[in-house]
Amino acid sequence: MKYQKTLLMSASCFLLAFLCSVLWGYCQDRNLADRVAPQILRFHVIANSNSRKDQAVKNQVRSMLLERLEGCGADSKEEFCTYVEENQKELERCADDFLANLGYKQHASIRVTQAYFPTKAYGDLVLPCGTYDTVQVVLGEGRGRNWWCVLYPSLCFIDSTHGVIPEQSKEELRGLLPEEDFSAVMDPAARVRIRLKLLELLLPQAQTS
Repeated sequence: MKYQKTLLMSASCFLLAFLCSVLWGYCQDRNLADRVAPQILRFHVIANSNSRKDQAVKNQVRSMLLERLEGCGADSKEEFCTYVEENQKELERCADDFLANLGYKQHASIRVTQAYFPTKAYGDLVLPCGTYDTVQVVLGEGRGRNWWCVLYPSLCFIDSTHGVIPEQSKEELRGLLPEEDFSAVMDPAARVRIRLKLLELLLPQAQTS
């Protein structure tokens, strides 16, 4: 009976320490996102539906608009936002014409807004979940799966999971962030190691309480 009570107390202490570690990690990621997000501009395309055709069209429109945006001459987040806001109607008309040439009557809505993004890896960079400024493209009803990348600094890979971040983009990002935050997004494993260390520190305290 005494053994069972000791085991239950140990399990409870471990669970409490684990939850504290998770909560601390979540708060750390939220704080990191709050510091990183103001320097980042995402690109977000939402498909009309999840049908195979609409998803294929989403990818085609994505590539067309990315090429146009990356060639607009903007070299800062503010310049990209200004370009999209000043050329919104033209960009929407360009996307609508592109869709029409593909045989679709969908309308493309394009705007600069804010959206929540989950944690996402771009090559060897991992951005924490949070709310980011984004150039958002909604096709038709906007009820399908979406696609996103980082427009500034330039991290828009078609296959972002296996992409290698260009050194120029890394240097741009390094110049935008404090060194500690740059290291945190370039070495997310370090955040995990810190959380495990915290768990080690909490467990002895919990076991002796």
